Amino acid sequence: MMRRWGLSIVVSLLTVVCWGQTFSLVQKNDSLYLLTLTTDSMTHQWSLPYPVYRMETGDVDGNGTIEALVGVIKATRFYPEKGRRLFIFKNYEGLVRPMWLGSKLGGKLQDFHFCDGKVRSLETNAKGQFTVAEYRWDDFGMAFERYLIRDADEAEARQIFEP
Repeated sequence: MMRRWGLSIVVSLLTVVCWGQTFSLVQKNDSLYLLTLTTDSMTHQWSLPYPVYRMETGDVDGNGTIEALVGVIKATRFYPEKGRRLFIFKNYEGLVRPMWLGSKLGGKLQDFHFCDGKVRSLETNAKGQFTVAEYRWDDFGMAFERYLIRDADEAEARQIFEP
């Protein structure tokens, strides 16, 4: 949770250590976060100048290396309305590098989890109904795998969404 110390806000949202590397996310102010990769030999940071609503880690592409999945709130060139987006970062020779800077999955993204090697999303449609879907990595980005529930109310969808 966020603690305010005078004008300075420093929050460590998540730190995950595995296979000699650590991804962590630190909030510097309301809209600046630093995704930090620490390995046995070096530390590298990637600035995220957007509000962040979730960070998780997992082996997204199945290569045995852990990636960082970060949910940010921002507009994109093709979707100018601010919304929740999913970014995926990898360790490339000790440096944080984007693997996928997604502008959209299926519907309007509300939240995500990484479980069982897939991204599970909670989305809404134009009618305000909720959908829970799963996506898998497919060379260039996330590919639709299956729906867990469609056109549901929020309570029912959230029960299925939580791992």
